[in-house]
Amino acid sequence: MVENGKMIAKWTPSLRINNRRFYLRSRLGEGGFSYVDLIEDIRTHKDYALKRITCHSNEEERIALQEIELMRTFQHPNIIPLEESSVIKVNQYSKHLDIVSEVLIVMPYYSRGSLQDIIEKMSKKSERFPEESVWGLFKGICLGLQVFHKHDPPYAHRDLKMANIMLADDGTAIIMDLGSANKARVEIKTPSQAHSLQDEAAERCSMFYRAPELFNPELGSSIDERTDIWSLGCLLYALAYLTSPFESDYNHGGSIALAAQSGRVKFPEDNRGYSKSLQDTILLQMKVNPAERPFIDSVLQHIETLSYSATNRV
Repeated sequence: MVENGKMIAKWTPSLRINNRRFYLRSRLGEGGFSYVDLIEDIRTHKDYALKRITCHSNEEERIALQEIELMRTFQHPNIIPLEESSVIKVNQYSKHLDIVSEVLIVMPYYSRGSLQDIIEKMSKKSERFPEESVWGLFKGICLGLQVFHKHDPPYAHRDLKMANIMLADDGTAIIMDLGSANKARVEIKTPSQAHSLQDEAAERCSMFYRAPELFNPELGSSIDERTDIWSLGCLLYALAYLTSPFESDYNHGGSIALAAQSGRVKFPEDNRGYSKSLQDTILLQMKVNPAERPFIDSVLQHIETLSYSATNRV
């Protein structure tokens, strides 16, 4: 059976979310807490991504519902929008499965994939982004992140990485996966707070992009939204050099935590004509001491002083 130019098997499974029905097309990916399916709106034949989060406790359900709420709150062209959401409660006869609920989140489907997908393909072909494209993508990410940081109270994304930046058909960079986002400013007053923050970061923040203060939170210290600024520096590095700053250390058996805390950022010898401004901007954001890192407004002001800031898409 063919509908709207797409082959649909008669036995294609479907599901209803609120008042809309969708075909289940294929599995797009899996993570530690969820998996994502490609679905198609039966009425409009438009493709979407369906994130399915299996919640094993009330706390896990709370975190999933917070992700939905933040998607509703943080509306911006560079942040992934919420299309539909639903919570399926597990009935009493299924309690032995140790599952409380399944949270469904319908989002746009970006056929170009994530920036991680793109740089992996480029790396195999020995290609790189032109510097103008690097700045364009980076500016878009910064504009989206500014919405998190300027909220009252400020929020941090806490898991900015190339795999969490999608590329829309028009070249716009889209921040996704708000499941790790939380209030940015935390004072670490007790050992249990320090351990809790460290465990949460280990569970939800990619180590290749994780700020040094999240590897080993110190008693009596505080963290703020500038954990994301470190990650931005790692993202800018990856946009230029197609790998995160400390991936080479890891591949050679080194410790990511020690590499990050050392503050030594190594640039490839083959710079391919990238400007000194690009490397300086990376280093500006990757200060080991978070107090020395700029806030997002300053990062955007810095970009505006450069000649590559005319557009925020590629």
